[in-house]
Amino acid sequence: MAIQIPIEVITSRFGDRFNSLRSQSMGSRFANLRPISEFFDLKRLSKPANIGEVQSRVNYNLGYFSSNYAVVFVMLSIYSLLTNWPLMFLIMLVAVGLWGIGRLNGRDLDLGFRRFNTSQLYTIMVCIAVPLFFWASPIGTFMWLIGATGVTVFGHAAMMDKPIENAFSEEAV
Repeated sequence: MAIQIPIEVITSRFGDRFNSLRSQSMGSRFANLRPISEFFDLKRLSKPANIGEVQSRVNYNLGYFSSNYAVVFVMLSIYSLLTNWPLMFLIMLVAVGLWGIGRLNGRDLDLGFRRFNTSQLYTIMVCIAVPLFFWASPIGTFMWLIGATGVTVFGHAAMMDKPIENAFSEEAV
C-alpha cells in the first residue's frame, strides 16, 4: 500500500509567495535588497508579545526582507562549503571531470597505453565519486544548512518589529 502525500495541501499554506519567486530572474530577485542598516535595525528588535504577533511579524518580514534572506542563505551555503573540504573537493572533481569529458566531444581518450570511450570515463567518474560522496557527508551539510538558515531567518523575522506606518495600517478596520 503506497502512501501518497498531497503536495498541494502543504504548499497551498504558503500562498503565492513561492510562485512569484520562480517567475523572477536573478537580477530582479536581488534588485529589492533592503539596506543593511534597515536589515540590522537594532531599534526595531523586540520580543513578540504572543504567538499571533510572531506569526504577523514572520508573514510581513518574509516578504519584506526576502532578498536579504536569500543572501543569508547564499552566505551560509558558501560557509558550509568552505568548512567541508571533502565536499568542496568532490564538487570540484565532478565538475572538472564532466567538463573534461565534455571537451572530448564524443571521441575516445587515448592515454597511449589505453583508450577509454566516454561511457567508460563516466563509469570511472561514478566509481570514484560515489565513495567520496559518502565520505564528504553532503546530507549532513545540507541538514546543517537548512537548520542554520531556518533559525537565522525565522529568528530575525520573528524578532524584527514591523515599521510603525505598517503596524497601524493593519489594525484599521
